[in-house]
Amino acid sequence: MATQQEVKKYLAYWFQLGKKVVTGNGKASFLPQPVLKGDRYSEEFEACWQKILSPEAGDCYLEGTHETIAELLTPTWELAPCSRCNMPVAMRNVGMPALLCPCNDIPTWPNSELPAPRSPVNTQEQLIAIRDRLLSNIPSKNN
Repeated sequence: MATQQEVKKYLAYWFQLGKKVVTGNGKASFLPQPVLKGDRYSEEFEACWQKILSPEAGDCYLEGTHETIAELLTPTWELAPCSRCNMPVAMRNVGMPALLCPCNDIPTWPNSELPAPRSPVNTQEQLIAIRDRLLSNIPSKNN
């Protein structure tokens, strides 16, 4: 079963490639911009996420897929990397997998020339981790 955090990350990655969440049988869609703001998701993304989770939204699904966001939060589904583009895709735990990856209708994807979508990054934590790795590789003067 995919957790709410995993589904949220899944949507954030696809939003960064321009995919929308469709609701109301295609009558409305969401594509928050920007998705990331510094070391967290943007206010626009968080507001969109709350709309998607609300019962009033009805069935919401990622553009190019057939599984609703509510279905992804059930034990039937999990999220795994696409074998073509390495982006997160929905897969059934039992039975047939989803027919297509959402990347199937993005003609310019995968594109190793562009930065891949990502999760928010705490810059300070990353810099501390890099510093610690560098310090652990410095040979001692006693050798």
